[in-house]
Amino acid sequence: MVSIDVSGVASDPVPIAVIGPTATGKSDLALDLAERLDGEIVNIDAMQQYRGMDIGTAKLPVEDRRGIAHHQIDVLEVTETATVARYQEAARADVTDILNRGRVPVVVGGSMMYIQSLLDDWKFPATDPAVRAEYEAQLESDGPLRMHQRLAEVDAAAAETILPTDGRRIVRALEVVRLTGQPFAASQPQIGEPRWGTTIIALDRDTAELDDRIARRTALMFETGLVDEVTALIDRGLREGVTAGRAIGYAQVLAALDGEYDLDKAQELTFIGTRRYVRRQRSWFRRDPRVHWLDAGSADLAGQALALVLDR
Repeated sequence: MVSIDVSGVASDPVPIAVIGPTATGKSDLALDLAERLDGEIVNIDAMQQYRGMDIGTAKLPVEDRRGIAHHQIDVLEVTETATVARYQEAARADVTDILNRGRVPVVVGGSMMYIQSLLDDWKFPATDPAVRAEYEAQLESDGPLRMHQRLAEVDAAAAETILPTDGRRIVRALEVVRLTGQPFAASQPQIGEPRWGTTIIALDRDTAELDDRIARRTALMFETGLVDEVTALIDRGLREGVTAGRAIGYAQVLAALDGEYDLDKAQELTFIGTRRYVRRQRSWFRRDPRVHWLDAGSADLAGQALALVLDR
């Protein structure tokens, strides 16, 4: 193992972000860094904010957190809507507090817009409940594909960047265009110096290896109680929530419980959905020139990451 002197790092702490595609091993690296640098973890996975959504989000059990404080985990009920704006405000407060206590914030996760909201200057346009409700009603009656076509008519660039199946983002884009009279992209953040001078480290693996890890992790989720977890969350309002019930894995199990297909198909679709999401994450993160990429399968990964931190 490479010997690295980390003395003095905590005297002038700077955050570290460990990001990248799902199932690359981000949590283990984040814990290693937090241990070595006297740090605390700040979650940046949107669905790990939900209490009770543990198996399907691969949330680390408390006993596996090495006694390290974790923030922005288990802060929402499944009936609450997870928003980038709420996360931005809460997570920025957490990072600032950790820094003020002389410790190192280690931000870890793969939710793309959440990462950008935390590290970039992103000011969110106001919302109008009446306009939002109008578009949500249209989404319910016409479906996301029809709404995506409407978005393409008023903002072709936004339609190119938003999936035709992502009804929530389609509605938000239409709302922003209507309220501001500007393209949706005008409200998006511009990449610059990351907030707090954060060192951004991304992990990736060979595609075939990562696909295998996703398949094994998905199978393990179903073997260790994902269906029971979803069933218990239904009683807590999972179906009524706007965002929680749409999470990969949870949506597929809900559909299976509704008789749309069997659980084997739900597992297959969860794997396919996760793999598709990984491709999107890769594409998103690769566009950011500030990111330092590491091979998650390489030797002494923590040592490589520490070298990047100390070289800033």
